[in-house]
Amino acid sequence: MAVSVDLFGTLVAVSRPAEPADAVARELRERGVAVPDDWATAYREPQVTVEAGAELPLSEHVREALASRGVDADAETVAAAVRGAFDGPVETREGAETAVAAAAERGPVGVLSNCSVAGLVERTLRRSALDPDRFDAVVASVDCGYRKPDRRAFEAVAGALDVAVADLVHVGDDPATDGGAEDAGARSVLLTDTDLADLPGELEAMGCR
Repeated sequence: MAVSVDLFGTLVAVSRPAEPADAVARELRERGVAVPDDWATAYREPQVTVEAGAELPLSEHVREALASRGVDADAETVAAAVRGAFDGPVETREGAETAVAAAAERGPVGVLSNCSVAGLVERTLRRSALDPDRFDAVVASVDCGYRKPDRRAFEAVAGALDVAVADLVHVGDDPATDGGAEDAGARSVLLTDTDLADLPGELEAMGCR
């Protein structure tokens, strides 16, 4: 048995920019990128077509949005700007450390997070009160290529934890995304039904010993 846990909204609370387009524009300008006058429009326009359930890295979208206005920007510069735009304060949720420790007592434990910003999940973990060494795997949708509730996201974290999907318990706060574990063949614990502090008892009740 293995446990995967959602990050944003489950283990940590983070601040997100009220206007993502403006935040990205500011970070681009700080790195010497010429931001188009109609940037807000370009940012909101679809730029790349992806299959259902697939994750598009936000930096790729931003590069294409710039290119649509005749601006050529270096991939690493854009990636750093996007990461800077979304790298806000991190608050570790009450009960998160205890919940992760309880999961780790029962088998391998990992993070499975929807996030289109490369490197942000790992940076958020490092900035939280959680011990990154507690996790046997960290899987972000931007890295595995698929977003929850797509079954391939759950298959990715199960593979990283070296268990079958049927032996995975996924913990999260969003029924629409984290609840997809059930359709993928795993089991789920939703924080709409269970408090994070109650996770140890919930795992035991599920037979995870």
